[in-house]
Amino acid sequence: MSMTATAVPPGKFWDTEPHHHEEGASTSLGFWIYLMSDCLMFAVLFAVYGVLGANYAAGPGPKDLFDLNLIALNTAMLLFSSITFGFAMLAMGRGDQRGTLRWLAVTLFFGLCFLAIEIYEFRHLIHLGAGPHRSGFLSAFFALVGTHGLHVAFGSIWLVTLMVQITQKGLIAANRRRMACLSMFWHFLDVIWIGVFTFVYLLGMI
Repeated sequence: MSMTATAVPPGKFWDTEPHHHEEGASTSLGFWIYLMSDCLMFAVLFAVYGVLGANYAAGPGPKDLFDLNLIALNTAMLLFSSITFGFAMLAMGRGDQRGTLRWLAVTLFFGLCFLAIEIYEFRHLIHLGAGPHRSGFLSAFFALVGTHGLHVAFGSIWLVTLMVQITQKGLIAANRRRMACLSMFWHFLDVIWIGVFTFVYLLGMI
């Protein structure tokens, strides 16, 4: 018994309807996933501080070490940087390249001021003998605040890189996506710092 082959038009089984995805959608989704993983990491660090925050090992505590005036100034630097980044996003929306770069430069200035004050605080604490090895409280403190500081340092490097890219290629679609991602990252650091300021510094002084 013979079987007759049926002719199949070329591409019959291979042609599919094109799938249209918004350009940059995968970038935004991937970055949101990264931010969620960062949230989990900081949640763990806050939990560790909650457990070890009262373990002074007969050493100095928050009231002996923290200078709220200095920390308030540091908080203002980061909050101002978040506001100026918002102005950079508005300038980008208008297509104002020079304005975008100018506000990004101001944001970078405030971010570097924040880092300088934090480094000064760490050096001062270590000079007093209150390094991370001194007690569980200080170990958790340096881990939490230091991790946040590293994120700000990374964000500052990213900011400089983005400024170079905008200077070279302008406000192209790729640079606009990078700006949007960095904006989310920078505001995320602001939210985390508000938690640090409240949970570590303010409650520690009560």
